[in-house]
Amino acid sequence: MDLSLTEAQELLRNAAADFMKNEAPKTVVRQIDENPSGFSPEMWRKMGDLGWIGMLIPTEYGGGGRNLMDTAVIYEEMGRAALPTPHHSSAVTCALIIMQGGSEAQKRSLLPALATGQKIMALAFTEPEYGWGPEAVKMNATKSDGGFTLNGTKLFIPDAQVADQLLVAARTSSGGSPESGITLFVVEKGASGVSSRALSGFSGEKLNEITFSNVNVDSANVIGSVDGGWSILEPALDRATVLLCAYMTGAGAQVLDISVDYSNTRVAFGTPIGRFQRVQDHLIDIVNGVDASRYTTYEAIWKLDENKPGATESVCVAKAVSSESFYNLCDSAHHVHGGIGIDKDYGLFMYTKKSRSLYHYLGDPVYHKRRLAKLLNL
Repeated sequence: MDLSLTEAQELLRNAAADFMKNEAPKTVVRQIDENPSGFSPEMWRKMGDLGWIGMLIPTEYGGGGRNLMDTAVIYEEMGRAALPTPHHSSAVTCALIIMQGGSEAQKRSLLPALATGQKIMALAFTEPEYGWGPEAVKMNATKSDGGFTLNGTKLFIPDAQVADQLLVAARTSSGGSPESGITLFVVEKGASGVSSRALSGFSGEKLNEITFSNVNVDSANVIGSVDGGWSILEPALDRATVLLCAYMTGAGAQVLDISVDYSNTRVAFGTPIGRFQRVQDHLIDIVNGVDASRYTTYEAIWKLDENKPGATESVCVAKAVSSESFYNLCDSAHHVHGGIGIDKDYGLFMYTKKSRSLYHYLGDPVYHKRRLAKLLNL
């Protein structure tokens, strides 16, 4: 197993790092974060001009045809900048689901607009009884003339505030195992009966509540087969999860750099605080967290790209490790910084917020540890 980057990937990483430095300094990122939409159309356009939006989407559908490792290189740099964009929701998660289960007609209809960023799509999966397993999908979709009628509520949905379309997981039958009976629907956000509202709170992402009241969806907008949605969702979400881990890895690496720089310049009792053993303890915890996140993440990405056995198990390990590491290393960073860590102009708080919301997104460590135990027949 070789987890080192190729020469082309190194060039891509350098280009991404330069872009984030010039176009997404912390002042700009904070402005986007404080905007109610959490979205910069100008930043989105620039990313599209570089071909980053459609990196994962095959070339025949207007994308770049890149693999997960290439995309992870960009994601680690996006994480370093703590850049908020709908890229993961739209051009990764929803695009992967359509690539996994959509018909040829649906791929040609939906993917080109996602690849260019002309349209944005958000996954509406989680509900008031929050969870990422199939048992968490309870919203009903009942058969009607020529299609289905959706009723229910989706909660904590990222990027729905800027989405043009929603990819909705709903239950079309209740018999059998939790994995059976889930169906995926493409729903226009402006469709009759769809309403949304922004949720407030200490969150690194803009989250939304979406209510469906007698929303009619044509059968042509079903992704995959009726009742067969989980078999599409699971492999697509695994691939989306490792890119989220790459984002958290990059964010953690930036927290490390911030903390080391501060420990070298902050003087107390006539000496830089980085010479104090307790401060060094916190810095070591941050280093260990970043390394653990990076190695587990890139092993999972390598296995997925190369179709190696045990890829799903490695995804579970990567998400559990990355979530816990990012959460805990941000705590350690605040111990290093003391009071300045909560200064909004300083910027550490943006990473802390993300460490809290991304901890749960696509499954928290408990979910992935239980999933891993099941995969290993433990």
